Amino acid sequence: MNLLRKARLDSFVVGIVAVAALASLFPATGVGETILNWATKIAIALLFLIYGARLAPREAWEGVKHWRLHSVVLASTYLLFPLIGLALRFLAPSVLSDDLYTGVLYLCLVPSTVQSSIAFTSIAKGNVAGAVVSASFSNIVGVFVTPILVILLVHTTGDTRVDASSILNIVAQLLVPFLIGQLIRPLVIGWLTRNAKPTKIVDRGSILLVVYSAFSESMNQHVWSSISLWRIVAVAVVCAAILAVVLVATTMVGKALKFPIADRIVIVFCGSKKSLASGLPMASVLFAGHPIGLIVLPLLLFHQIQLIVCAILAPRYARRRDELVAT
Repeated sequence: MNLLRKARLDSFVVGIVAVAALASLFPATGVGETILNWATKIAIALLFLIYGARLAPREAWEGVKHWRLHSVVLASTYLLFPLIGLALRFLAPSVLSDDLYTGVLYLCLVPSTVQSSIAFTSIAKGNVAGAVVSASFSNIVGVFVTPILVILLVHTTGDTRVDASSILNIVAQLLVPFLIGQLIRPLVIGWLTRNAKPTKIVDRGSILLVVYSAFSESMNQHVWSSISLWRIVAVAVVCAAILAVVLVATTMVGKALKFPIADRIVIVFCGSKKSLASGLPMASVLFAGHPIGLIVLPLLLFHQIQLIVCAILAPRYARRRDELVAT
């Protein structure tokens, strides 16, 4: 039985790697890129519609009220991560060039992901309602906090500004489908309860679409051809180390503050993520006139590493929670 579980886990991780490789060889361009962008948006909106339909209104409201949980996630995103980024300054320019270090620091300042944080929380059988609120609130706050942190901690000459359309995008693509799901819940909850596969397919399918889209964009921007191999390896190692530190820290904090296992899963999966979808558009504004391809490279690598690591961790958390519930 354990071998079968590992096989299923491995197939998801292999799928992420395979999609990244496919996008690197055949990046979406022109009409194909437009179709991919729309397919990704539709998949994410469908995911949140399903979450809204599956959650009882009482559970959703409990998620909104759970400010103790959300405070820990925000502290990880906008306090722990920036402190780690500042502590890594000694790596420049010997290990990381100045631009790459700027990228590492910028990675530590962007919001948490929304879609993958919630998808992995769902796979891990955590508090999905809490994850929806934490991840969405992190992105809304990040629209204002990330530019401020960049101004304070990073030296740039770009024209920094906050674009209110980022908030509208979050509301339109995430919160509106979630609310629609709440409204149609009485009509579909019976079918969704009997059929768990649709949520699983949309969960994992949306992650694969995000991976393909991210690697396609990096290939179209010629990010990989502008840097030596050993620098790429160095950035990947740094990103993996940052993720490891944050995963350990969020795990320990969740236990120390005596959160239930469902909330500890939210802290781990929402508090350890960084958003490529939010980070790339912000970088184009905050670092106007700078080598954006190099600056966003750490974020691009971190994004892929976090997906692979969380694909491994989420089923393990799910099994752990099942064991705790059974005892």
